[in-house]
Amino acid sequence: MTETSDELSFSNEPDASRYTLRRGEQIVSALDYRDDGRTVAMTRAYTVPTFRGHGYAAEVVSRAVDDVAARGDRVISPVCWYVADWFAAHPERRSLLAPPRTA
Repeated sequence: MTETSDELSFSNEPDASRYTLRRGEQIVSALDYRDDGRTVAMTRAYTVPTFRGHGYAAEVVSRAVDDVAARGDRVISPVCWYVADWFAAHPERRSLLAPPRTA
C-alpha cells in the first residue's frame, strides 16, 4: 500500500517489516513491526532527527493503524512506548488493540 498527500508518501514495506513516511525519496519517519498473522506488534517508531517536531511519527502511526484496521483481520500490540501513548491519546481506536496478556 502506498498513499501520497501533501508531498508525503506512506507505504507498507512488508519485506522490511516497516511502514514508512517519505518526503520525496527521503524517509522522514518509520514504524517497525512484527506480524504473526493475528497480531501486528508495533515495535519502534522513529523520526529522522532533522524532521522531528513536525508530527511525522504520529502521522506514520495513524496511517499504519488505518492500514491494519482496513485489513480487518489483525489486532495491534503497541510494544513501542510512542505507539502506546498514541493509543492513549486516541481512545476511539482502542478496539484494534490486542487483549492484554494474563499471567
